[in-house]
Amino acid sequence: MGKVYIVTGGSNGMGKYMAKRLADDGNSVLITGRDEEKLKAAVEEIGSNVEYFQMDVRELEMAEQMVEAAVSKFGTVDGLINNAAGNFICPVEKMSANAWRSVIDIVLNGTFNCTKAVGDYWIKHQIKGVIINMVATYAWNAGAGVAHSAAAKAGVLSLTRTIAVEWGHKYGIRANAIAPGPIERTGGAEKLFESEEAAKRTLQSVPLKRLGKPEEIAGLAAFMLSEDAAYMNGECVTLDGGQWLNAFPF
Repeated sequence: MGKVYIVTGGSNGMGKYMAKRLADDGNSVLITGRDEEKLKAAVEEIGSNVEYFQMDVRELEMAEQMVEAAVSKFGTVDGLINNAAGNFICPVEKMSANAWRSVIDIVLNGTFNCTKAVGDYWIKHQIKGVIINMVATYAWNAGAGVAHSAAAKAGVLSLTRTIAVEWGHKYGIRANAIAPGPIERTGGAEKLFESEEAAKRTLQSVPLKRLGKPEEIAGLAAFMLSEDAAYMNGECVTLDGGQWLNAFPF
């Protein structure tokens, strides 16, 4: 029997590919996002087993409504992928307070809001749900030009591990994270490949000399949500072709 999953930021990029993989595997999926037209287009592209809910993850009340929508449409919620994010390149000395808050609010506070809303539902109904949070290797390494995102992702990684301990012990709820590297057909890839020099530099930094595929991220997410990963808890899986290990590109 298929499960029911929520994928925030599911209208494009990795979120859309993860939602498609889960739907193709026979699960029911609720995707969320702020742009209703993009959500409708994603639902049409994915096909069966998917619905959408327009929302802003920065609002806890909307996160609670998201859970209500999933339960109303599909009867329950079994898993959550916190994929919604915001990012842009900006050195710290040029970063405004508003720029800092905007990314922190979407990435860190948004992840908390959706986790809290889904967690409250699971705890009330004694459901041993599964959470995947999307982070980045600069959560523990460094990311020049993305101090706001790095700080937010570091917070998300810490939240993931804390939830894994607290809710794993009390309620059997699992929480893990994925740290993707440069992935093709995503907004991040478009920024990385703004110039020929940037594209060359990015590929040189990856030992496997290629970008990752969003389908590879989707496959990893499907595994981590499955019973095959039932003993995985508090883990962060990096899928970046070895990029973060390559301090001195050849």
